Amino acid sequence: MTETIQQITEVIRSNSSFLLTAHEGPDGDALGSSLALASFLRKLGKDVTVHCQDPVPDLYAFLPGVDSVTPHIPDQHFDVSFVLDIGERKRAGVEFCNFLRVTTTVNLDHHLSCENFADYNLIDSQAAATGILVYRIASAYGYSFDPETALCIYVATITDTGSFRYSNANREAFTVAGEMIECGVNAWDVAEKLYENQPQRRLELLAKCLPTLEVFNEGQAASVTVTLDMFTACRADAELTDGFVNYPRSIRGVEVAIFFRQLEDRKYKVGFRSKGKVNVAAFSAALGGGGHHNAAGCTVDGTLDDVKATVYKIVEESL
Repeated sequence: MTETIQQITEVIRSNSSFLLTAHEGPDGDALGSSLALASFLRKLGKDVTVHCQDPVPDLYAFLPGVDSVTPHIPDQHFDVSFVLDIGERKRAGVEFCNFLRVTTTVNLDHHLSCENFADYNLIDSQAAATGILVYRIASAYGYSFDPETALCIYVATITDTGSFRYSNANREAFTVAGEMIECGVNAWDVAEKLYENQPQRRLELLAKCLPTLEVFNEGQAASVTVTLDMFTACRADAELTDGFVNYPRSIRGVEVAIFFRQLEDRKYKVGFRSKGKVNVAAFSAALGGGGHHNAAGCTVDGTLDDVKATVYKIVEESL
């Protein structure tokens, strides 16, 4: 792994134009790691484009460089493409997957099941966040972290560890976060922006979601659901459901939490969360998805009742 990092630093040193992309429906780690890398590269004098298929959630509008994120890739050739926090290549979106004008590709990820699709693949499931991998690369390069880059790495780390509540909050995560604070990050300011700045519509949507709570398998598993009708009634969108799955997971005795989010008439996004004892990536993989030991997801076709029956059966058999 050290050798791969050294190879990546040499790729950075010897090239000038970079295309960065992350997964669809970007979260704090996807955006934080991408913008941290972009900040690092730009301060080296590199030409950088940050691409993301989906819009940046308002929650992360405070991140430095966020205004530069584009849904469309410029019609030019790039020396290097960094793909961050992707899990599988197709999650970067159609435009990126069809883009061929790149000489070298680098894959940075901490998903256990990530594909080795790039010329250089730095994949470490022990890393708390992909932002940690960006930190390792920048450190190996000899980069002195400035407040902007530090803020992006800190947000990537704090969001993917659930504010250091998840089992992936290892010593490295705390060490990196502490170092980023020393570089100028205001931890309280970040916490306020992430957790005490939600729109009223989110609470209205949550009020409709919580009554859908179902607890099953003798209290070991629980789920909540958000439908298209709920979105319409609250004038809300999918980004406002971030964190909803944590409510069923917080129930005493629940080991697996499930969040059903309706995408279309007969299509649901299914998110899994574990308290640590159960590998929910196995559930997701069985349904054609992917993810981590404690967080995974997939898409399932059918009516809500059919989708729940399919998912509950897999969970119950595993538990």
